[in-house]
Amino acid sequence: MEKPATEVIKGDGWGRFPDDLEYHSGFGNHFESEAIAGSLPRGQNSPLICPFGLYAEQISGTSFTSPRKLSQRSWFYRIKPSVTHEPFWPREPSHKKLVSEFDGSNTVANPTQLRWKPVDIPDSPTDFIDGLYTICGAGSSFLRHGFAIHMYTANKSMDNCAFCNADGDFLVVPQQGRLWITTECGRLQVSPGEIVVLPQGFRFVVDLPDGPSRGYVAEVFGTHFQLPDLGPIGANGLAASRDFLAPTAWFEDCPRPGFTIIQKFGGELFNARQDFSPFNVVAWHGNYVPYKYDLSKFCPYNTVLIDHGDPSINTVLTAPTDKPGVALLDFVIFPPRWLVAEHTFRPPYYHRNCMSEFMGLIYGGYEAKADGFLPGGASLHSCMTPHGPDTKTYEATVARGNEAGPHKITDTMAFMFESCLMPRTCPWALDSHFRDLDYYQCWIGLKSHFSHDKTDVKSNDLQNGNKSG
Repeated sequence: MEKPATEVIKGDGWGRFPDDLEYHSGFGNHFESEAIAGSLPRGQNSPLICPFGLYAEQISGTSFTSPRKLSQRSWFYRIKPSVTHEPFWPREPSHKKLVSEFDGSNTVANPTQLRWKPVDIPDSPTDFIDGLYTICGAGSSFLRHGFAIHMYTANKSMDNCAFCNADGDFLVVPQQGRLWITTECGRLQVSPGEIVVLPQGFRFVVDLPDGPSRGYVAEVFGTHFQLPDLGPIGANGLAASRDFLAPTAWFEDCPRPGFTIIQKFGGELFNARQDFSPFNVVAWHGNYVPYKYDLSKFCPYNTVLIDHGDPSINTVLTAPTDKPGVALLDFVIFPPRWLVAEHTFRPPYYHRNCMSEFMGLIYGGYEAKADGFLPGGASLHSCMTPHGPDTKTYEATVARGNEAGPHKITDTMAFMFESCLMPRTCPWALDSHFRDLDYYQCWIGLKSHFSHDKTDVKSNDLQNGNKSG
C-alpha cells in the first residue's frame, strides 16, 4: 500500500533520501501515485484545468498503435512542462567513449575471448555521466534495433543536472556503492545486489551516498525488458512480479538557475538549460515507469538428477526480438543455489553459442573460473567463440569423482548479458591496461585424458563402412 508522499523539498536538493522509501509493487502494472492528495485528475487524462494548476504531460514508451498488451505510457501532472528549456547544443567537451551506432568506423570485430580486470575508481571528480563508457554492442539506436554494454566508475554525485537517454532503456547493475536515483516518477535506492531499469526518455539524477561507485549497464534499442515466459516451469518461479518495485510520487518546487538537461541522442550528448528542477511531477499514473529488483529474491531452478541445465533457466528479464525465443538481450544471473546432479560435470559445460555472452561479477566467485574473474571485472565470449571452465576448475571437478555429494554455491552473484547479435568491441576496451591479455592461458593447460585399448578399435575401413573384395 502506498504511503502518502507529502514531503516537499524546497531549495536543498534531492541528495537526502529517507531510510523508509515507499514503493509500488509489481511488474508492468498500471500504477497511480500522488504526492499531494487530490492532485491526480479523475475520470480523464488531460482536463482543461488540472488540479492545483498543474500541467498534464504524457510520456510514451511505445507507439500509439502498439498492441494494447505491449503499450507503455504514463501521464505526469507537473508544475511546469518539460518543454520549458532552451535549445539543445552539443556538450563540450564531448564524451568520447559512448557509442550507439556500431560499425567499422568506431568499433572492432574481434572473436577472441576477452576478459577485463576491475577498473579503478578515478582520482579526479567524476559523476555517473562522465564515468560511463561503452565496452561493446551491435546495431543502431537510430534504426531502433540493437544493444550496447557499458560500464561506469564514478566518485561524485551529479550536480545541478539531469540525464535523459533518448536512445534506449538502461539496465543498471551496481557492483560497488549504492545509487540514489531521482526520477520524474520518484526516488529509488539501489544497492549492489539489486538492479534498476531506467526506461528511454526519463530524466534522472544519480547520487552516490557511499562515494566511489562502479557497475555495469546494458542498453537496448527499440524494445523494452519484460519477464520471460515460464513454459513448463508453470505459474511460479524465477523473478516474481510482486518483487519489482516502482517509485512513488515525489517532487520539489524550487528554482534551479542554470540547471542542465544532458540528453543522450544517437550516442552523443547534448545540453539544454532551464531554471527549474525536472523533478516537479506532483502526481502520475501509467505503466511506463522506472523500477528496481533485488536479485536475492530470485527463485532459481536447477537439474535434480543429471547434467547441467542451460543458463536460460535463470533469466531475470528479457528484451525480445520479433522471432519467438530469440532475445535481443537477456539478463541472466548465477545466484547461490544447490548443485546435486549425479554422475555429472557440474560446472557450466564447454560451449560454442550462436548467442554472444558478456559476463560480470557483483560479488564472490564464479563456479567456472577458479582464478582471474574478479568482482567488478568482465568477460566477453562472442558468437561461436569457444568458452567454458578453466583448467583448475575442470581438474578439481574431475578429481572429486562421481561420488561428490550435494554442494551449495554460496556468497556469489554473477550475471550475463546475452544477445543474438554479434557485438563489435570499442577500441578503448581492447587497448585498456585492465584487459587480461593472458586470459587464454586459463584453458591452455587442459590436457588430453583420452585412453583406449587398441585391440577394441575396429580398422578405419570398417568404421567408414568400407569393405574390400
